[in-house]
Amino acid sequence: MQKRSDFYFRYPPNIGELDLATMVNMFRTRGEPRKAGPGQHFACAMSGHLLREAKSWFGLYYSQKTWDNLLTKGSEGFPLTDVELNVLGLVYVSEDEPPHREYVEKNSGVTEKLAYLIVNDLRQFGFLDEDDSGFLRIPPRGEKALHGISRRIYEKRFMPEMLKTFTPTEEPQIEQAQKEDREQTSLF
Repeated sequence: MQKRSDFYFRYPPNIGELDLATMVNMFRTRGEPRKAGPGQHFACAMSGHLLREAKSWFGLYYSQKTWDNLLTKGSEGFPLTDVELNVLGLVYVSEDEPPHREYVEKNSGVTEKLAYLIVNDLRQFGFLDEDDSGFLRIPPRGEKALHGISRRIYEKRFMPEMLKTFTPTEEPQIEQAQKEDREQTSLF
């Protein structure tokens, strides 16, 4: 399925190169307002305008107006990407038999440790439910967010064909990052 828009949040393609502590820190501080130091400015990643205050996303900065426009309808202020589309979509398409968390993390399209953080955030925000055995279900709130991000990217409600959002040129980087991911020590 062809993407219709590039106007949404994205994780950097080389995020797997970061050490675990840096990745966790960048993930936890995304969306926090930052003030530029004296005599310095930020540039908005979309508009290119210089800003004294901006919201950060993995090293990129956005004006408040751009940030608000990037937020997806139905996301309730949570910044959704194509990775969240994959995670929510994997759970949504397997309604008969809920997938295990480990399966979803491995097939999310990013390193397993970043996928772990994403699944936790989606759970805490109420977009996913997890039972004691680690099986995931999607509540109505998660369905609304899933349809919102699929409309943003594809201009259609979610369909299972949308789960393949990563191009083949990105797959070797992901595999390499996952290999390095297994070699890192764990903070969890």
